[in-house]
Amino acid sequence: MLVIGEKINGMFKNIREAIQTKNKSIVQDIAKKQLEGGANVLDVNVGPASAKQLDDMQWLVETVREITAIPLAIDTTKPDVMEMGLRLAGPGCFLNSTTGEEEKLNAFLPIAKKYNSKVIALTIDKSGIPAHAEGRLEIAANIVAKAMEYGIEASDLYIDAVILPVNVAQQHSPAVLETIKQCKMLCDPAPKAILGLSNVSQGTNCRALIDRTFLVMALTCGLDAAICNPMDKDLMDAMITAELLLGKNIYCDSFLDARRRH
Repeated sequence: MLVIGEKINGMFKNIREAIQTKNKSIVQDIAKKQLEGGANVLDVNVGPASAKQLDDMQWLVETVREITAIPLAIDTTKPDVMEMGLRLAGPGCFLNSTTGEEEKLNAFLPIAKKYNSKVIALTIDKSGIPAHAEGRLEIAANIVAKAMEYGIEASDLYIDAVILPVNVAQQHSPAVLETIKQCKMLCDPAPKAILGLSNVSQGTNCRALIDRTFLVMALTCGLDAAICNPMDKDLMDAMITAELLLGKNIYCDSFLDARRRH
């Protein structure tokens, strides 16, 4: 599974303060810890509190790029900030994200095509987030069709079925799992399935337990990637073990360390 580290985000107090004071060491330390934990990609988001998002995104991307060439997921709702972030981040990066609304797709997909980036797309339209898998899959199918119009391969699409907090939308969890399963049947090659994992436990007790349990459940349904906290060792151990039991890795006595080194 592709692990996208979630921690370089201005919604977190330490990153918000680092952006405001231009403290590179805080950002770079979090980046290094996520890489050590097993992140394959780093999400980069200046957060909603940023008053100068273009300037702050430039600083944040350049700060991360000083220590690693790993792919970045440029996380913003603003097309101009997205384009600048992808340009600075370089090849092989992710556009995070667009919804299934036509105007959003028309704004963001050309940017993804221009920079040859992968696309994270949320199953949200003007009516919001469907309660059932059928509605999510209809939006996903529209996203795939629109991406193809712009010459973006379905295999470069990461469909996020949008998990909501279990304490307010418990009925959505099975719908998300079913969407992940059926997403694989939309076309051939199929789009990939991704989750913003920590949303499932927002506002709950036992957040770490809920996150890692839902991650394992989603992996059995075909999840390909998650935006999550790679510094949570128990979460990563659960992921690695689930992949082992699903036959995605070969067993050895040191399978946890072997997967991290890989």
